[in-house]
Amino acid sequence: MDGSQRRGLVVGGIAAVAILAVLFVVVGADRVIETMLSADPLLVAATFGFALCWLVAWSLMLRTVLGSLDVDLPITTSFLVYSGAVFANNVTPFGQAGGEPVAAALISRVSGSRYETGLVGIASVDVLNVVPSISLVFLGVGYYATTAAIGERLEVAVAVAVALIAAIVAGVALGWRYRRVVVDRLPSAIGGLAGRVNRFDAEAVEAGIADRLRNFFEDIERVGASPGRLAAAVGLSLSGWLFQAAALTVAFAAVGHQVSPVVPLFAVPLAYVAGATPLPGGLGGIEAAFVALLVPTTGVPASAVTAAVLVFRGGVYWMPTAIGGASASVLGVRTVR
Repeated sequence: MDGSQRRGLVVGGIAAVAILAVLFVVVGADRVIETMLSADPLLVAATFGFALCWLVAWSLMLRTVLGSLDVDLPITTSFLVYSGAVFANNVTPFGQAGGEPVAAALISRVSGSRYETGLVGIASVDVLNVVPSISLVFLGVGYYATTAAIGERLEVAVAVAVALIAAIVAGVALGWRYRRVVVDRLPSAIGGLAGRVNRFDAEAVEAGIADRLRNFFEDIERVGASPGRLAAAVGLSLSGWLFQAAALTVAFAAVGHQVSPVVPLFAVPLAYVAGATPLPGGLGGIEAAFVALLVPTTGVPASAVTAAVLVFRGGVYWMPTAIGGASASVLGVRTVR
């Protein structure tokens, strides 16, 4: 990690702490702490259990995608690798966009595959996760609309999420449609910039980038050529989202409130839109987004909602970060050896 990355992480961490502090002040820190201290420990453990099921499901999803690229990982190793990927996402700004390069390097080291193959694998997991999340948002909001009026806040959240996802899908589609143009022109442009720096060989840089881009797009084609594996991956993605929704529902029960399971179905993927911010894994922003969504849709007091969200995030953010940090360290040491 260079100096600029460290500064970015420090600034993002300070911003995350500031957002959480403001959230605590607004909802009442004393009431949140009191609610958390009175939480049912068995239900808190169940929340973490569902979060662990989510982590297992999406690690199997990564294993399935990598299998279509002829990268065979044992189930335990795939769990450790995906946990390491989640760790990378949780400690770098802009969520998946910041952590994917680190995750790709980890996959490459552990499996002995090319870096581009690891990048295609983890990027495919992120892209495939969009399909079930959008479906859950529309199904959940649609059902919720039959039982209650949709507030302006929820309408804005859905509109922002749809617009952001549409922009990402459009960017991916354009990149794929004009992939040959990208392979032909991008390396020369970067090589030209590198040539202005005396210590770089422009021709070597251009050739290296062109080779990596060709490998990258070839690997994407290989993933798309395995419809059975794609269907299995989407199914595992859906199960992961459902496990997260169950974890949030149980977290509410842990702090003494029953909520309709429909609300977490759309609240979980909607709140994660806040992860696309220059905060480490969306920390602070995602918690605030959850509270903003769940207070009007559940009718639960803001302090109790915040307590439930913190229990939930303990399972889906802090636990994977701890597991992933340890696994990334262990796998990295084993690879070096």
